Amino acid sequence: MTKEEKLNEIKLLTKDLSEASNFYLADIAGLDSKSTLDLRRACFKSNIRLSVVKNTLLKKAMEDSGKEFGDLKSILKGNTSVLFSNQGNTPAKLIKDFRKKFDKPILKGAYIDESIYIGDDKIDVLADLKSKDELIGEILTLLSSPINNVLSSLKSGNNRIAGIIKKLSEK
Repeated sequence: MTKEEKLNEIKLLTKDLSEASNFYLADIAGLDSKSTLDLRRACFKSNIRLSVVKNTLLKKAMEDSGKEFGDLKSILKGNTSVLFSNQGNTPAKLIKDFRKKFDKPILKGAYIDESIYIGDDKIDVLADLKSKDELIGEILTLLSSPINNVLSSLKSGNNRIAGIIKKLSEK
């Protein structure tokens, strides 16, 4: 790779890191070509962009991005793939599901909405994270539940009162 190609790659990675609110760093070394292709297809279906990167270029891009990545730079050893996603928990769910058949990918770390997770032991925590849309949905459900209860009580009360008045008028 020439120096110019490296600079272009760093520029692209810097742009991606600056714009991304969520990404995962994983090790997919050891997967055969069919398994790697299966992983890439699964990522595509889940709207996740998978890129295999050189650690030195990724480290330089992290420095140039203007964001704070904490200890993520220290885990850039060996094979590193970056999984970019709009949803914070989607890559973790994909990794857990893919591991039912294979030993890889192994989670090195993740950057989720300015929070940093390091280590493969965080995969369950990341998979259980709720997305922003899921949280908003839960809040709306919680807020609408008391209103629905009041409305249904008022409706059922009207029917009872109307029924009682009707019975009394018939007598």
